[in-house]
This record gives sequence, C-alpha cells and structure tokens, in this order.
Amino acid sequence: MKKIIKLFTATLVCLTISSTIVKASSHREAPLISNDPLADNTDVYAFRSPSDSSKIVLIANYIPFELPQGGPNYYSFGEYIRYEIHVKNNSDLAGDDIVYRFTFSQLNQDATTFFNIRLGKQNLKTTYTLERSKRGVNNGIYDTIVRNGIVPPNNIGPRSIENTTVGLGATSYDALMTAAIATASTGEKVYAGPVDDPFFVDLGGAFDVGGFRKNGRDALAKFNCHSLVIEVPISTLQKAGKTTAQATSILDPEFVIGVYANASRPSITTFDSTGGQPSGSGTWIQVSRLGMPLTNEAIVPIGQKDKWNASITNSSTEGDFIPFFRNPELALYMDDSQFGGAVPGLADLRIQSNSLGAYDFRNTKPGLFPLKGNSALDGTALSEANFGSILLPNNTSPRAVDILPIFYTGVPNLRPYQLATGKPAGNPLAAGKPFISNFLPTLGDMLRLNMAVPVTPRNSADFSSLGLVKAAVLGLTDSRYTASGTALQFIPNMDGFPNGRRLEDDVTTIELQAVGGVVLAAIGLWYDDYNTNGGNAVSAQLVKTISFSAGVTTNDTTFKSGFPYEQAPWRGFTGAGYVGPVNAPLPVNFLGFDATISGSNVVLDWKVSNEVNNNRYEIERSTGGAFTKIGTVSATVGTGVKNYTFTDTRPVLNSTNLYRLKQVDNDGQFSYSPIRSVKFDIKNVITVTPNPASNFININSTESNLNVTLYDGSGKKIATKTLNGGTARFDISNLAKGTYIVIAESNGATVATKRIVKQ
Repeated sequence: MKKIIKLFTATLVCLTISSTIVKASSHREAPLISNDPLADNTDVYAFRSPSDSSKIVLIANYIPFELPQGGPNYYSFGEYIRYEIHVKNNSDLAGDDIVYRFTFSQLNQDATTFFNIRLGKQNLKTTYTLERSKRGVNNGIYDTIVRNGIVPPNNIGPRSIENTTVGLGATSYDALMTAAIATASTGEKVYAGPVDDPFFVDLGGAFDVGGFRKNGRDALAKFNCHSLVIEVPISTLQKAGKTTAQATSILDPEFVIGVYANASRPSITTFDSTGGQPSGSGTWIQVSRLGMPLTNEAIVPIGQKDKWNASITNSSTEGDFIPFFRNPELALYMDDSQFGGAVPGLADLRIQSNSLGAYDFRNTKPGLFPLKGNSALDGTALSEANFGSILLPNNTSPRAVDILPIFYTGVPNLRPYQLATGKPAGNPLAAGKPFISNFLPTLGDMLRLNMAVPVTPRNSADFSSLGLVKAAVLGLTDSRYTASGTALQFIPNMDGFPNGRRLEDDVTTIELQAVGGVVLAAIGLWYDDYNTNGGNAVSAQLVKTISFSAGVTTNDTTFKSGFPYEQAPWRGFTGAGYVGPVNAPLPVNFLGFDATISGSNVVLDWKVSNEVNNNRYEIERSTGGAFTKIGTVSATVGTGVKNYTFTDTRPVLNSTNLYRLKQVDNDGQFSYSPIRSVKFDIKNVITVTPNPASNFININSTESNLNVTLYDGSGKKIATKTLNGGTARFDISNLAKGTYIVIAESNGATVATKRIVKQ
C-alpha cells in the first residue's frame, strides 16, 4: 500500500510567502534547504577557460559538507530532482536564453551486499541525462545532448577503487574521472560527479559575529561535494553566436552573460510503505538557487532567507531585497558609530564617512545623493537618463551606488565606474581607466561575466585570488598601466570575481573589502584619511583595506590545470596511517611562492608564517603527469615570517615544469602550496622583426598551428593571421605610432605575447 503526501521534497514544509512557494539555497544558508542536502546548491563558478580561451567553464556544485568517509550510504545526485544551469545573454527578452538540465537515475547492481562497491559492482550506480534548451535553436524545447552519462562513484578507498579482486580495478580515481568526461552532441564537454569542495572560508570565525581570524580554519577543508561542470564555446553563449575575435574590445558589453543554477523537485512525493523507492509527480517546484556567492549567506537577514529563495531569478520579486544591498548589515560592523568597536575581526575595514570632505557612505547616510540632479552627472551611469533612479534612489541608501550593482545588475563601463587612474584629483566623476564591464540590465541574482576579457594565466606572477580588486590595485599603482592614463588595457585579473568567478578567487575577502568601501576608493572616492595625508590616495586606511583577508585565502588542495579543473574528491580511507579530524594546530600560511629561471636552473622561493608543528617542505615537480618529489628543505625553528629557497638543477628544458610544495607537520599531517609553472622555451615560441617597426612586422615560429593576433594599446584587435610555413606578415604602415601587442595562440590557449613599437 502506498501513501501519497504532498511535499516540497521529502522533508520540506509547504509554505506560501507573497503568493510564492518558498525555496531554499546554498551551503545550508537557508533554513528549509538544510533538510534537503541533495538539492542544495553550494556554489556557482563561471570563467574563461585557462586551457582553451575560446571556451567558458560553467560549474554548479551541490550537496554541502560531504564527509569522504560518509558510508554506508554515500551522497550522490538525487533522483526526481532537476539540476539546472541557466545562462542569460539578452536582457531585451524575458526568461533565460540557455538552460542545461541534468536528471539522474540510479541502479542497485548487487542487492546482496551492504558495501557501496564490491566485486566490480556499484550500489547505487548513477547515470545522467543532459538536456539543453537554447533560445533561437529550440525555443524552450529541451533536446537531449548526453544520454547515459557516467557519474563516478565516491572515492571510498583503495580496495573499493583500485583493487582488482573486490573493487572496480581502476588504475586510479583520476582515471575514473577522466573516463566519466563526456562530449555532448552539441559540442560541450561535460563532467558530473564528486569533487573536492573548492570553496574555502573560515565559517567558525565568520559566524561568531564577524570574528574573522588572521589565520582562520577552513571549515570546508577535506569535505567533498557533487559538481556539474560544462565547458562551452563562447560562440554558443554569446547572443549572436560571435567569437571573441569579433569583439570590439576586451570589454565589449555584447559579450556579457549572467549565470545561475538551481534545483527543482516534483510537488508530490509518493512514499512506498513496502520499502520501495519514493517517486515524484506533479508540478516541478524550484527548491534551491544560487548566483552570486554569499548573497543569501551574508547580505539577506535570516528572517528573509527563505523568502529570498522563493523569488525567481530576474523576476519582479527580486526587487523586494534591494534595501539589504543599499544598506548591508555587514557595514554596521565596519562603522565605529555603530558596532565596529565590538567586532575586532573587521577592525581594518572602515567605510568612508567623509570621502573627499563631502560624502558619507555609512548605513542610512546620503552617500552620493547630494549630487542628484547636478549637471556633473550628465553622461555618467548616475544620471537620470541612465540608471540614476536605481543608483541614487534617495538620501538614505548610500550603497546603492556600489554594492547594489556589484551584486544585482553588474557594473557598466561608464563614468564613474572607471579606475581613478587618469582622473583629476578630487573628481571621481571624470573619465578614468576602464577595468570592468559586466552590466546586464536585468535585476537578478546572477554571476555576471564579460566573456571578452582575456584570461590571466594561472602561472603568471600577477595572478591573484583577489580578482578584480587586485586588477584595480595594479591599475592604480603599477607603472605598466598608470603610464597609459585612461587608455583601455588588459590588466591582470580583470577576469576575476566579481567579473565571473574563478575557482581560485577568494570571494569572502573580496566581498568584505567591497562592503568596506574598496570599490568606492578605486574609482576616486578615497578614504577619509586622504584629506589628512597630503592628498595621497594610498592612505593608511586604503592599505589596511586591501591588506585585509578573511583568514582562509586558498583552497585546501590544488586545482587541475585542465577539465574539469576541480580536484578529485578526498578519499574516505587512506591506509593504516589515516588520522581523522582533530584539533590540530593551524596549517602553515604560504605568504608567497615563486619559481624563476636562472640559466638552466629553476629557483624556488617561498615565504611562510605560522610554522607551528612544521617539520619540512618536500619539493615536488610534474611535467604533465603525477607530481614526484625532487628535494626536501627542513623547517627552521622559531616564530614569525620565514623565507626559504630551493634550486632545481635538473628541470626539463623542452617542456612545462610544474612545481608545488608539500608542507609536512611533525605528526605526518600535510598540506600543499599553490602550483607554479616554468617553461624554458616560452620566450622563443615566436619572434617579431623588426621591432621597432614602421611599415610591417614579420612573425616567425618553429611551432605549427599558431594563430597570431595584433592588438593596439587599448586591447582592440587589429588583425589575425595563421602562420603559414611558420611565417606571417602584418602591414602596420597605416597604424598610429605607439605600442602594440602580438599574441600567439595554439588550440585556443595563449602561448606567447610580444610587445612591439610602431615608429
């Protein structure tokens, strides 16, 4: 006999708020979804592929806090759940423009065992179907583009995964992940399965009323989640089918997309009293959604979290939450006239109360509203002809000018949203150096990404987990960019959060710095001590703000250099030496790690702090396969900041050398540094002659299948050619005098960059 019970999922209660069914979201941050982990969004990522710049990587993660040893019933994607990734690329049309929908099926291969894996069989073996709906192609109809997709099992342990007698007999867990990668009939690369949870945050400190610690504890360290990863050609996502070669500039607004993910369940769940699997029927109801990270966690108050999740992305109900962005609660703890003195963890963040001697951005203060109606706003984003009604709504909504667009609309490449570089002193409304353009004019919780912005190589010395904040710092202080004034240039990390979100981006630190006013400062609304610092923008408060960190700044393991980019899930059992979670000392904090070429050697330098219980550093190298140990450096005794160095005297000269440090404690516990890359022949991939030049330049290379593109100093593409016989020529006789850039690409990845001068 079966009992039919109307539910939101197996455990959610049916509620109605504002005539809308309640939903819930992400890393247990809303009350309802905490009871339904299989449908719980944890994170969304969208970034231009670091291994193929012609593609975008979309990632939606689900199921928070998966213990690797969480048997006998290990987590997996659920049946009767629709997992979806949504893309918005055209604000002129209602609804989403592209939707990827995953649904999962499970099979018990051996009902006679209590083990999850035994004798080559899985319980439960999970497969998926992937459908795609694309406006203009199938107009809301879902076409199946992957059938019977493979979901790897959980990484239970060596007997379950590698053992050829009782387990699956795989060569490694990475081999299972690779075998599970599918290519859709429409060209997308797809992975669905367990991974290391790539998010990192000191939850213990954060939720103890903002008690962020200098050396926090990553609450997600060694936890797994389940991930949907899709690598999509940019031409598929761009609304007119264009590639970035057709972009007018690296900030072309026609290449902006909005991305979010959700999960839905049937409104009726039928339970079988004989012990059979429940089934679903009725209308599909969204129970989880996520766009920008930490919105529902740190912006929306607890009494509104379920209502927030009840609102459909890009619907009119999203407007109900605008007040929380205009006056974010976190700002109260960065204001000494409110609760700033009671929250020492945020002591380095203090919002402008008298910027340029006139503008107060503390909660409920006027902000820039005194400029309302002033002709000085003409032609800016703040004018009534543009977006003044949203950005300057009244004299008690100071953060409508920065926090609201960052989270809810994206930011246009219009004054005043340009770096203060090139602006006259004290005039933030003047034209400055462009550095962001991800405005998509629809009010909605989406991760917005301008796909035309180039990729910052992960092995670049300029790469930073601080994303767009670091790009702003470089654009304000680095002579490579300040010397060109207001010209558009590619500044490293312009492809970082909140312009999309890379796996490495420290979104917690970035968002706290943003609430602390760093974006206002970047565009010329300096901190209060600017006025007492001789008009020097790099004031003590600015230094404090950009030096602030949320305590955990990197993931607890590395990321893969290629698809699916996320790391393999943590193993539930690692052998006789396995030690479970303990209250161990905080791990060593890597303050810096560099790899540089010195003749035919590679010199590794690193700087660390917090060396409690540290025993040694094992230096590991890879040339594309597994990492192997090439040396050891003993840890020194004492406190404070320490510097170390190691020289690799036998690097591979004709290939890329990848380096990482394995920091080992006295008790055998260990952690890894970020990865650094060195390639000896990278400088010789192409040669450009003559340089300087007047009429033409010749590009020569011994490599095959290279495309070379000539850009002007603003990042505008001049011409693209394919090397024929290893040679190409560009006619530059009609170009203006100045600096130009030649970029060589192989299979969509940048392999060389040369700067030339036109005389």
